[in-house]
Amino acid sequence: MTSAFRISTPLPGTNFGATISLTGTGGAHSFVQAAERDAETLPHILAESRGLLLVHGMDAMAEDPELLVRFSRIFGPEVENYRDNLTPLNMVHETVPEILVVSNTPPVSRQPPRLPDPPLTGDGRLPTRFPHRRGWHTDQSYRRPPPDISLFLAVIPVPKGQGQTLFADGTAAYDSLSPNLKARVEGLEGLHVSSRARRTRDAVLSGETPIVLQPHERSQRQPVVRVHPVTGRKALYLCEFGQMDWLEGPFVGMQPGPHGDGAALLFELMAHMTQPQFVYVHEWTRGDLLVWDNRCLVHAATWFDAEKEARLMWRTTVSGNPGPLYAGERKSWIAA
Repeated sequence: MTSAFRISTPLPGTNFGATISLTGTGGAHSFVQAAERDAETLPHILAESRGLLLVHGMDAMAEDPELLVRFSRIFGPEVENYRDNLTPLNMVHETVPEILVVSNTPPVSRQPPRLPDPPLTGDGRLPTRFPHRRGWHTDQSYRRPPPDISLFLAVIPVPKGQGQTLFADGTAAYDSLSPNLKARVEGLEGLHVSSRARRTRDAVLSGETPIVLQPHERSQRQPVVRVHPVTGRKALYLCEFGQMDWLEGPFVGMQPGPHGDGAALLFELMAHMTQPQFVYVHEWTRGDLLVWDNRCLVHAATWFDAEKEARLMWRTTVSGNPGPLYAGERKSWIAA
């Protein structure tokens, strides 16, 4: 416990993450001010909690979006400006370009993922494990250097029981690998690319023609076992169908394509990492703010009834400490 914050670990129903609140009274303004006064505390707690923090009651950020940007800066020196990258402008906040708008309402009109098939597990639970659960990824892994931290604010969530966000702990998943699998993945690189490139598994299987990639759009190599630059711990770092290059990958130096030995290994690793004992399921309420570490977690969105429910979420992305592997690299996604 610090003088300013109460810390509750782990998050409910899992064995990682932490819930953070003020020791005294106050809303979002007081919380952000306390975090700024002691700027090392929350990044330290994030690392010690294996990459996931939950803050309730941040409703005031919806009226004062600069508060979200101020809070984001506590976790790294660079909060991404979405007008300066490849993000469609209809998804960028009108007045605060550091905020990505995720919504099923216009002008964003981004639809949720489909329900899994079947929608529940055999024991009636929400599916988490790949490939029953699809969509597992870490943000913008198709960039070098990839981003460090993401923050996600529930401005208008959907009712509980739908629209959850799932997180899987890549550190615990790596630690529990068999010695044989650890040996297989040590030094292995994944090949990551944006889904817009039409190199997803589904696109390759359906015979879609991939787009011609400009230099700043090309697939990027990333380590499958990533050493966290703060904790020094190893974590699995990979995505599944949507952000891996299924033409030339998913892994460098292995048989490529949806039916190769690289695909078989990816299925094995993703199924392992997304077992329920490694997963936290977040049911959103208005004003919830989640902070997660892309260097050691993967996450997935879930279905909600977009015909009946309006959902509005804001995301910021923080960079600045990807680790020594990326030292001195220029941003791969910026056209020369």
